[in-house]
Amino acid sequence: MRMRAAWMYYIEQMTQNEIAEILGVGRVTIVRMLAEARARNEVKIGIQGYLSDLVALERKVEKQFGLDKVVIAPLSHPDNDPIPAIAAATGDYLSGVVNNGMRVGVGWGRTLLNTLSYLEARALENFTVISLLGGISQPRRFNPAEFAWQFAQLFQGDGYLIPAPAMVDSIETKTALIERCGLKSVFEMAEDLDLVLLSVGAIETASSTPYHIGFLNEGHQASLAERGAVGDLLFHFYDKQGRLVDHPIHDLVMSVGIDTVQRVPTRVLTSGGKEKIRALYGAMTLVRPTVFITDEESARRLLVLAEQENG
Repeated sequence: MRMRAAWMYYIEQMTQNEIAEILGVGRVTIVRMLAEARARNEVKIGIQGYLSDLVALERKVEKQFGLDKVVIAPLSHPDNDPIPAIAAATGDYLSGVVNNGMRVGVGWGRTLLNTLSYLEARALENFTVISLLGGISQPRRFNPAEFAWQFAQLFQGDGYLIPAPAMVDSIETKTALIERCGLKSVFEMAEDLDLVLLSVGAIETASSTPYHIGFLNEGHQASLAERGAVGDLLFHFYDKQGRLVDHPIHDLVMSVGIDTVQRVPTRVLTSGGKEKIRALYGAMTLVRPTVFITDEESARRLLVLAEQENG
């Protein structure tokens, strides 16, 4: 009944009252079913066309940071949460570039999780997705393993995970897990990627994913900030100039190294938000993305920061 209601509303363009009468239920039930269809990703809405002023903004960002391609999503208001817009743009871009035989490495976070709703699912041959970061023990939506697995499933590909915590308690534990517990093969697979999909976090806000799920506490944040850290990528913390900061936390992270990420031919960075501008600025040097996807407000703020830094 839910799918019939969605078909009549979105395809046949019937009113909610008309659908309710045909299906013999109340209008409130129709509203609920349509909302549930959207939540289950049973309904996907696409808009063809583009805003010309965004094209000019994309070219400015490409030129400023030497990027191959920039995709900028519009916002109806500068204070709106940019993640839904960025996720939609990211899903559209990825749907057009993933193909048979590709090996894709993925990060994690709220932005990437939201892209799942906007990916065009289809069967691909010999398609592989590799999670670049260990997972978390608590059942949460932001689990790196969950995102990588769902991403692989959308294209009926194979998913490879790092079955270990994102952070461990000692260097000895990390070494043992990689060398003696079978994880070395996953890290080796990450050395031969066609595309990597990443997002950044900002350490100064409690809404950042590592802090939100409990991997970072206030002590971590304070000590990282003292060393100049502005953001993280796969739990690698770096300063505004894109240099990894010297911090013992890096010895405990179960993730693929930044040097491996830098060698991937296509490096897609998707992120935005006013709290992440300094983190994005540093990431431009750290990972040198070939493709950058963000929202228009973040793009403008990033250009202003670049102008300030360059005098």
